[in-house]
Amino acid sequence: MSDFAMPSLGADMAAGTLIEWLVKPGQAVQRGDAVAIVETDKGNIDIEIWQSGVIDELRVPTGTTVPVGTVLATMRDQSTAPAVPPAATPPAPAIAEAPSGPRSSARASPGARQLARQLGIDVSRVHGTGPHGAVTRSDVEKLAATGGMAETTTGKELLVQRPMVESGTGMRRAIAASMSRSKREIPHYYVSESIDVSRLLAWLQRENETRGVAERLLVAAPLVRATALALRKFPELNGHFVDGELRPSESVHLGFAVATKAGGLIAPALHDVERKSVPELMAAIGDLIPRARSGGLRSSELADGTFTLNSLGERGVDVVQGIIYPPQVGLLGLGRIAERPWALDGLLGVRPILTATLAADHRVSDGHRGALFLRAFEELLNQPEQL
Repeated sequence: MSDFAMPSLGADMAAGTLIEWLVKPGQAVQRGDAVAIVETDKGNIDIEIWQSGVIDELRVPTGTTVPVGTVLATMRDQSTAPAVPPAATPPAPAIAEAPSGPRSSARASPGARQLARQLGIDVSRVHGTGPHGAVTRSDVEKLAATGGMAETTTGKELLVQRPMVESGTGMRRAIAASMSRSKREIPHYYVSESIDVSRLLAWLQRENETRGVAERLLVAAPLVRATALALRKFPELNGHFVDGELRPSESVHLGFAVATKAGGLIAPALHDVERKSVPELMAAIGDLIPRARSGGLRSSELADGTFTLNSLGERGVDVVQGIIYPPQVGLLGLGRIAERPWALDGLLGVRPILTATLAADHRVSDGHRGALFLRAFEELLNQPEQL
């Protein structure tokens, strides 16, 4: 018999609310299966099981808020468990009961529930157009666009309960707690490098000329790949600082910073980046961003990050000096690619320049190693065909 506990989905997480069980007692599960949906300050997260077996008992009812480490369920070994026939209709992980306020029988996607809470809308009063009448984000957005008014048997009813300015407050508190801890505990140092990315952009243009619109590559994909390959050469930047020592990671699970519609910033992980090609990473990024913004992330994507890439170039900034997300020990900040005067072989011209800034933990590395990391990153970008 073993326990399945409420996981920590980040250094700033103290508790979570169990929104929905996706399994039932007697059901066999495999490592990596999503077994529950938990609400955190980062949104609604699909919680994965970390071992295979059979669910024995569900210890925590839905709607309950419990601290990290609380036993949610018990499991038994599959080889010794009696055979239990599967349910005729297994529960769908994307659909669940609405959690806020009094319990409701309304069914809604996690993203719809999250948006409804942010807007102060009672999701049970939203007309659902999804499968089996489930409420979707689009349904909530349509209602919000009308000022929160919905048709009922008694006429128009105002559903907005609180001002929109409160949207994302929980996430802001979580970010504040994590960043305050980072600045208190981690002695940051910063090193920057200006990089000529003309070869990278020319390579991207050639690659995209042979691809359809849906398969075209954005500059983010090779930047992610180059970051991972550079980290393989500097393992002291890729891992977690726990109990006073660095625990390097064998793989690069790169946290990719995404701005949410609620105004916060989360950095779910792209797993095993060093093993993926640039096109594979483009597909992974294209899958991750909309799920991060709609509340469809998995627990491993929030807990596994070993290093973070924060690119704010699309926001028009030149330099990004980030704050490390504990227990990680490094973050690479990228500004916009801008045309600047650039001297090459004694001649002055104009080149597309990217400024990369490494924020690193001085307890496990120093400026010399940080500078070498940036040089390796630059060399990789100057050989894009090798990425």
